[in-house]
Amino acid sequence: MTNAETITDTEGQASGAQACVHRFGMDQPLQLDSGVKLAPVEIAYQTYGTLNADKSNAVLVCHALTGDQHAANRHPVTGKDGWWNRMVGPGRPIDTDRFFVICQNVIGGCSGTTGPTAINPATDKPYGLEFPVITIGDMVRAQAMLVEALGIEQLFCVAGGSMGGMQVLEWCASYPERVFSAIPIATAARHSAQNIAFHEVGRQAIMADPNWQAGAYDGSDAYPSKGLAVARMAAHITYLSEAALHRKFGRNLQDRDAVTYGFDADFQIESYLRYQGSTFVDRFDANSYLYITRAMDYFDLAADHARRMGRDTGTLADAFRGTETRFCVASFTSDWLYPTSESRQVVHALNAVAANVSFVEIESDKGHDAFLLDEPELHDTILGFIGASARARGL
Repeated sequence: MTNAETITDTEGQASGAQACVHRFGMDQPLQLDSGVKLAPVEIAYQTYGTLNADKSNAVLVCHALTGDQHAANRHPVTGKDGWWNRMVGPGRPIDTDRFFVICQNVIGGCSGTTGPTAINPATDKPYGLEFPVITIGDMVRAQAMLVEALGIEQLFCVAGGSMGGMQVLEWCASYPERVFSAIPIATAARHSAQNIAFHEVGRQAIMADPNWQAGAYDGSDAYPSKGLAVARMAAHITYLSEAALHRKFGRNLQDRDAVTYGFDADFQIESYLRYQGSTFVDRFDANSYLYITRAMDYFDLAADHARRMGRDTGTLADAFRGTETRFCVASFTSDWLYPTSESRQVVHALNAVAANVSFVEIESDKGHDAFLLDEPELHDTILGFIGASARARGL
């Protein structure tokens, strides 16, 4: 039996925002790509705005690796604004006065959706490393279960950046009839060797922390905070550009007039990275970091689609063949984590199947994280695309 619990959290949230949890029981397992059937499954999500009578105005916003469901409301742990409040809200490009926006914490996450911190019904203890390995496809499958439970047959739009963009592409390949329009930003159809390497450094930092205890740290006084902080520091460097780092920090010293000839944080950039690492451990779980980075590493849309079709090989174009979804693909000139060339591969595949696709490369020196920052051209691009898609949909 499926049951849903909806909790309205009005403090610090825009009008119409709700914090929700939907529970799928033992009789409705989530089928994972690994072959495991996961049950029960709880999905934590936020909604903004109002679903219209024919349920045609729903927008699914997909979060990145270190994100969560708090896209446009005050974060309950950090007290900061939502990670995409520049894009989602009243009068913003994804206008919550006009659209019903859903943002779900991904499966494997640590903000209320079932993941390594959840209780394993077989042991009555947290899963830890007994949690099955998940994929981007599994994340999207869980989202599709929620969307179906909400009675929404077709999403007006699916949008997201980075890992969120991977989910957007997966939606369009796996459920093309259920996506009217799509906005994949600063992403790729497969994870590169370089990105896998960066993730492996982070995972090894966590697993090398003695307090990790082979993933069984829950319930103990020890926590692998140092390893997780280092993983965050290493990853955060990849989200920025050299130009942005130089503009913000250069070689400026941190609260001192000269170097100390020691290993304290002499430079501002060192202090900044240490701060990023120390605050991250307050809101994120170390095991979830392992699982979610592994899901990103496994992502290869062309190969995944071929496998699901029972084929040995396939092309990226095959994953989109026959699609009627409207696409807007965006990249940034200074994003070296997911460079424009990878977005162009997606666009070329869509062109090969005569899909309705527009593409913009945005001039920015802010690096990969530009999709989260104040970028007027991205704002205008999404505003224009959403408006044109809404007119085509009759909204």
